[in-house]
Amino acid sequence: MTYPNTWQLDDLYPGGVEGSAFKESLEAAKIEKELLSKKVKAFEAKGEAADQALYQLIQDLEGLEEELVTLDSFAQMAADTDIQAEVPVLALDRVGQLLESFDGLALNFDQKLLAWSEEEWQDLLASPVLAPYRFHLEERRREASQALDPKTERLLLALDRDGIEAWSQTYDSLVACLHIQPEGSKTTYSVGQAMNHMLDDPDPKKRAAFFKAWEAAFTEMGPVFARILNHLAGYRMTEQKAHGDDFLEEPLRQNRMTYHTLGAMWEAVDAARPDLLQFLKTKQKLLQLDKLNWQDIAAPLTLSDSQVQRYTWEEACQFVVDHFRKTSEEMADFADQALKAGWVEAEDRPGKRPGGYCTEPLANGESRIFMTFTGSAQDVSTLAHELGHAFHSYVMRDLSTWQQGYAMNVAETASTLAENLIASSQLAEAKDPGQRLQLLNAKLENTTAMFMDIRARYLFEKNFYSERQAGYVGEERLNQLMVSAQREAFAGALDSYHPHFWASKLHFFISDVPFYNFPYSFGYLFSQGILAELMKDPDHFTERYVALLRDTAVMTVEDLAAKHLGVDLTQIDFWQEGVALALQDVRAFVHEGQAYLENNQ
Repeated sequence: MTYPNTWQLDDLYPGGVEGSAFKESLEAAKIEKELLSKKVKAFEAKGEAADQALYQLIQDLEGLEEELVTLDSFAQMAADTDIQAEVPVLALDRVGQLLESFDGLALNFDQKLLAWSEEEWQDLLASPVLAPYRFHLEERRREASQALDPKTERLLLALDRDGIEAWSQTYDSLVACLHIQPEGSKTTYSVGQAMNHMLDDPDPKKRAAFFKAWEAAFTEMGPVFARILNHLAGYRMTEQKAHGDDFLEEPLRQNRMTYHTLGAMWEAVDAARPDLLQFLKTKQKLLQLDKLNWQDIAAPLTLSDSQVQRYTWEEACQFVVDHFRKTSEEMADFADQALKAGWVEAEDRPGKRPGGYCTEPLANGESRIFMTFTGSAQDVSTLAHELGHAFHSYVMRDLSTWQQGYAMNVAETASTLAENLIASSQLAEAKDPGQRLQLLNAKLENTTAMFMDIRARYLFEKNFYSERQAGYVGEERLNQLMVSAQREAFAGALDSYHPHFWASKLHFFISDVPFYNFPYSFGYLFSQGILAELMKDPDHFTERYVALLRDTAVMTVEDLAAKHLGVDLTQIDFWQEGVALALQDVRAFVHEGQAYLENNQ
């Protein structure tokens, strides 16, 4: 059985971004956009057939949006697989110009939704053809009512491209130019390669060498990255203020959740820190480290009588498919088909950007996954994580484009649930105490990331934005804010921290998603609750899970949880249950780790 480790793209646009198919599709989209702009401008809200006319306009908007998302994703994929290449960047720029004009078109459409009185609006939404779009139409009309005048909004959209988006792209370009060379090494590494070594190498001295070189590289570029981060935040807050938002309202609205839900989640997470400290202390003892430093948090657990589990690409793919099958035949069959069809770019080679992702659904109904596979257990988890995203889109493939537009927090729910299935299966099959500890450690690395690392990112960003309101925040102060956030989130458990983490983490520099942090913790804990609830009736797991996923883009997360789980997300109780499930693994690790240490003294 063969699973290719590079993705297959020819069925999208043969010849890549330089080929005729991509260029012709881009030109066709431009023409379609112009025609649709005229339709939107001429649209009259009143009339007996207003519902049918609005429905047809929505169909046209969805069709163009789907094509633009595919063009943009394709160009981004080309750029990510060769970060030094110029042609994909130029293609991204051309698509970006078209996306900018589409946003202006969508803005004009949204303004049309204000033409009806509230009574007329509710009568309109009662139409059967508009029923599937009710949630999105209500959402768009509400946001349109809070917008500035159309001329100003269009100006803001035009400025985005050479403003906030340009700063984000500049950061990407600068990171692509960085090379990491640990002391004593003759090899230079790209940022993506260096990060894998820094976090995954079993040798603490090598991890330390990579971390030192990593921090030095980002220190050298610190003043530049500080400027970029400040300008990104300043630009964003200027727009937010103009729309009557503060810096947290926009990300909460994008994730369709309330501040009460966010607060209840963080309250439950903070209460878990004493237990997680015990995990970190036990891990430090098992690693025989005098100090526990930043680069050691996610280190593989090396034990003298147990080899660190390594996988070939074929083994990793088969492992994920087999273990999905224990819970859901449909998930397993999907993963097998996607892997065989070449949906995943996983080859470990220079020139790729760091990190991993799953694209939005493409025009052919498929997704594509980007990652760099080095053979670690964490890489297997990453593969499962991204396939979870792809499965989420797959089960919604027959829905309209708007009905597939789920937010980041519920997106991370599906991916994290898939990751948890693999981790739990690995643990259940462990053959000896050392292997169980290694697998528990791998599983708890994710818990630590969600409860501590993501928490630190949130605290940093919240404090940074608070200070940025008063003016520019310099590099030294950014370092202080970062270390302070890490100390609080990790409860002082570490002997050294990562001052320039703010500079090295791509998520802080993404232009279109503010606060690219708390949705991860939400997804992790929400998935814990979903798994616990649905596994009470394992025979109907897939049926109920798919039903929940299909609703993720048509309601708030509070309504989603109430409908499918019967819980209130604004109360701490649900989140405490999810935390308690995670802490079971912590207590098992501490207990088994102490026993292992006693037996191997």
